[in-house]
Amino acid sequence: MENKRVLIGMSGGIDSSISAILLKEQGYELVGLTLRTWDYITDSCMSKKTGCCSVEALYEAKDFCKKLGFEHYTLDVREQFNNHVIKNFVDEYLNGRTPNPCVVCNPFFKWDAVINKANELNCAYIATGHYSQIIKKDERYILQKGLDSNKDQSYFLWGLSQKHLSRTLFPLGDFTKDEVREIAKNHGFKLLAQKKESQEICFVQKGDYRDFLKERLPDLEQKLKGGNFVDSSGKILGQHKGYPFYTIGQRKGLEIAVGYPLYVQKIDSKTNTVVLGPREELYKKEMFVRNFNLIKYENIDNELEVYTKIRYRSESVLSRIKKENGLVKVEFYENVSSITPGQSAVFYQDKDVVGGGFIV
Repeated sequence: MENKRVLIGMSGGIDSSISAILLKEQGYELVGLTLRTWDYITDSCMSKKTGCCSVEALYEAKDFCKKLGFEHYTLDVREQFNNHVIKNFVDEYLNGRTPNPCVVCNPFFKWDAVINKANELNCAYIATGHYSQIIKKDERYILQKGLDSNKDQSYFLWGLSQKHLSRTLFPLGDFTKDEVREIAKNHGFKLLAQKKESQEICFVQKGDYRDFLKERLPDLEQKLKGGNFVDSSGKILGQHKGYPFYTIGQRKGLEIAVGYPLYVQKIDSKTNTVVLGPREELYKKEMFVRNFNLIKYENIDNELEVYTKIRYRSESVLSRIKKENGLVKVEFYENVSSITPGQSAVFYQDKDVVGGGFIV
């Protein structure tokens, strides 16, 4: 008899909650799991810890599981999350790169840790509320874009392995966000239907990442401010506030005037230098990618034509990829702006995710 027991990640939000409803209606036996990764305190309620990974969200998830009639567990991974995801986030900025914390978190925590717990609880599958899809073709599990192009989250999931994908269910893959909200209303969860989207980086409480870096490393600004802004020829244009506080393509906040707009072109952590230049210098036709994870194919020996996405909200660009000296070389068919080291490059063929990696 098929094991239809599913360990579903419950965040307390609408997506995981409606995923649970859909799976339950499809006859799956559910067990809920909430990962406790990070706590933070809001200004509006200093006595409560809130947010998508918070104590408040944990209780909301537990309560929802109780309403639907299935058991709920909590897995406290705050120490591991701090040592793995947070440390990587800080280290990447210190190395002059712009990190993707969700990409780092997903395979290590939302899959490895959850699958281990699923095995312990005799669950054949795990499920999440991601807007993506999985198909099986020629004995391979292929990650695909979600139906809702505005919510598709396949970009953040390129690090998943065949083992991960073979155990995963994405109940929301062929739904739009509006349809998910309608399902919540129809099941009597009107407040849930009105819930706002969670913030992109769960551990950046307020302001932006710069404030977070300053909190983690109180002497960072003092140590690094006064480094040079230079142009592509090396001419000094002024001084900056510390290279980790800038990212490729940035224009605002430079506080430099030369008679035309300047953009961050390159960040050199070794010399504490930030290279500025005009917009046209941001455009490039090739890049390299490290830590390549191949999903659609077992291997690629020759050049492969793909559509490449270099940031979550950017359009995919027709390109060709090939392996070269342990990396993947990407050659674009048209100029691409603001290629940012540390960000993810994800390769697509139609809806299929070919694979992905980190931009060098």
